[in-house]
Amino acid sequence: MRYQDFHDRSLNDPDGFWTEQARLIDWEHPFDEVCDVSRPPFARWFVGGRTNLCHNAVDRHAAQRPDAPALIWVSTEVGQERTYSFAELLREVSAMAVILQQQGVKAGDRVLLYMPMIPEAAFAMLACARLGAIHSVVFGGFASHALANRIDDAQPLLIVSADAGSRGGKVVPYKPLLDEAIRLAAHKPARMVMVDRGLSAFERVPDRDLDYAPMRAAALDVPLDCVWMPSDAPSYTLYTSGTTGKPKGVQRDTGGYAVALAASMKHIFDGRPGETFFSTSDIGWVVGHSYIVYGPLIAGMATLMYEGLPTCPDAGIWWRLVEQYRVTGMFSAPTAVRVLKKQDPGFLTRYDLSSLRALFLAGEPLDEPTARWISEGIGKPIVDNYWQTETGWPILTLARGVAPAEPRLGSPGVPMYGYRVQLLDEQSGEVLTGANQKGLLVIEGPLPPGCLQTVWRDDDRFVRTYWSGTPGRQVYSTFDWAVRDEDGYYFILGRSDDVINVAGHRLGTREIEECIAGHPAVAEVAVVGVADALKGQVALAFAVLRDPARAATPALALALEGEILKKVDSELGAVARPSRVRLVTALPKTRSGKLLRRALQAVAEGREVGDLSTIDDPSALERIREELSAAR
Repeated sequence: MRYQDFHDRSLNDPDGFWTEQARLIDWEHPFDEVCDVSRPPFARWFVGGRTNLCHNAVDRHAAQRPDAPALIWVSTEVGQERTYSFAELLREVSAMAVILQQQGVKAGDRVLLYMPMIPEAAFAMLACARLGAIHSVVFGGFASHALANRIDDAQPLLIVSADAGSRGGKVVPYKPLLDEAIRLAAHKPARMVMVDRGLSAFERVPDRDLDYAPMRAAALDVPLDCVWMPSDAPSYTLYTSGTTGKPKGVQRDTGGYAVALAASMKHIFDGRPGETFFSTSDIGWVVGHSYIVYGPLIAGMATLMYEGLPTCPDAGIWWRLVEQYRVTGMFSAPTAVRVLKKQDPGFLTRYDLSSLRALFLAGEPLDEPTARWISEGIGKPIVDNYWQTETGWPILTLARGVAPAEPRLGSPGVPMYGYRVQLLDEQSGEVLTGANQKGLLVIEGPLPPGCLQTVWRDDDRFVRTYWSGTPGRQVYSTFDWAVRDEDGYYFILGRSDDVINVAGHRLGTREIEECIAGHPAVAEVAVVGVADALKGQVALAFAVLRDPARAATPALALALEGEILKKVDSELGAVARPSRVRLVTALPKTRSGKLLRRALQAVAEGREVGDLSTIDDPSALERIREELSAAR
């Protein structure tokens, strides 16, 4: 079958197409309607159907192939490797679900997870799905202030965490960060289940902090059936940075997500039951949700969960794991490949990679030199893909499970089935149909199954943020610029809003700006993303001081910069730390007072700024250029 025919059918006969895809999962009760779009832009998929994510990921495979590998955990941080069969995974997930149920967790309740990359994190996610509870995973690197914001928004009944994570051999204690977050939060969770790895001693709060180990021992082999949930019941929320300081809780459904992942594992990633899939992401990000925990397991594959760096104990660790566990599909990020590019290339050919059919990359734009280097190094197809936390699965890529297709360097590929992708003119909002025309990448509604239902507890923000940017039309904005070549391949050019992409992590510049502005020495601040050879982009802050004397000497300026960076570390976490804080005398603004972040970005990257007609004081940019030059 030609892929274009497959894609056309998904758009011209969506009911027939998605009914077929829905057969890839189990339903306790069949659906009555494929998609309800009576209240656009909201879409309800597989209305009337009842299913369960945990059943589809674990129970049905445990019944058919109990001894087949399901979860492979490898930690080079603590030197352990462990494999769970589907039967063993079911036993652990059921025990975790019993523990949660004993603490009062039921369908619709929220459970916040603040976990390192350990098996118990996957157990907890699947246990929530088993009960119909809504999990909200927060990346283990987030600091207390950011964590408190997410606790207040999710309002969890219970938190599951661990004593510590580890990165590069450095232990990162979680419990003090969590205790401080709960102190800062207005919402106080009643209970906290703690997994003690023995990495960092911690104090327990009486009647609140519970020890996972003895509870697990008591709960093992206690029967607990899955709770069958309506297809449109929320399965989880996951916070993503926005153009305001408040993160958005992306809300995902149950049935649509299960179908979307089952279809993507088959059609996009060409995964098959009994094979092994290796995603190098973290469960704190959407890739970890979709392609470490749920997607591979729903497809009946073993999923490899890795705790560690790509260069420890050496730069061959990932390829050693591909050989050892006969990995057939691997998912990583361009930043990770650029890290490996600095290592001995001999590691790329040291191991037997014959099982691997393709390496999939996503998270930030993939540049041609990096793609060519890794493709030639491992001798495998490199498949870029483009998507967002909001969509949950790829928007643009190549559907290798449908038809062969040649990757095009620099392009993530073509629109995936179910997505009505368009490019719009920035000024007129008209649809661009010609080749090589730059436009805003948008998707016509309804969004396909698996995409966000809404923003958690804020339908207005969902409509306002994503669907209201084009006058006279209601289309979903990705906030990315793109062009399309004559063969229909898309090339992503960058963001149209104030979100930057650092090593695959989306960061809202407004959130970082608000943190820096809270420093008593700072009068004004602007944060922009600038190009970086390793990470794709890094955050760079420009700050105007209340009293310039605070930076009268290089030593004073350096000390103040250190204070500001430490503040970002403590409130948002190291992932949000700017590469530098440049202390300047003024920021470029329009006559109406709007900060010109794109002009700052151009100056920082050594590019021409372009039209200066809207700048209130054009000399401000020249002063910044001189100040940056002097600082270097």
